[in-house]
Amino acid sequence: METFGQRLQKLRKEKKMTQEALAEKLHVSPQAVSKWETDVSSPDIGLLGEIADTFNITIDELLGREIHEVTQVLEKTNKKDIKKMVLKIYVDSADGDVVRINFPIPLVLAFKDLGKLPSIDSSNDALKSINWETIFMLLEEGVVGELITVTEKGGDTVRIVVE
Repeated sequence: METFGQRLQKLRKEKKMTQEALAEKLHVSPQAVSKWETDVSSPDIGLLGEIADTFNITIDELLGREIHEVTQVLEKTNKKDIKKMVLKIYVDSADGDVVRINFPIPLVLAFKDLGKLPSIDSSNDALKSINWETIFMLLEEGVVGELITVTEKGGDTVRIVVE
């Protein structure tokens, strides 16, 4: 199981940051970052949000908690305004690449109207078969949460979430 220090070091290196650069950004000493990465100590709880923001992840992800979005069908009276929703695409590749994309639904709809919806390049037929029209139909019906999760044989994972 990966420790907090190992996770922090991996995130920092993925972003090609030195300990000194991270320390400067967080207004702490490079020695503090070193101690965090070697699990000698932990950052102050007040820094967790800033650390997570630095790496464009949630605090839960920073702490190693797996995120499971709840999928729901909202009743008409509770349905969210589609124009205020966000389509999130999470890609975690087996070789360590991490991609987080947040598209406001109005932007996605504008691309849809132009016929320029994104495609997911993959050798996996399940990913190639993602049907954006079905996703929009689900949104209009009030479905929110995790819509699609695909994990390829090679370990790459793609998740599509709507909030």
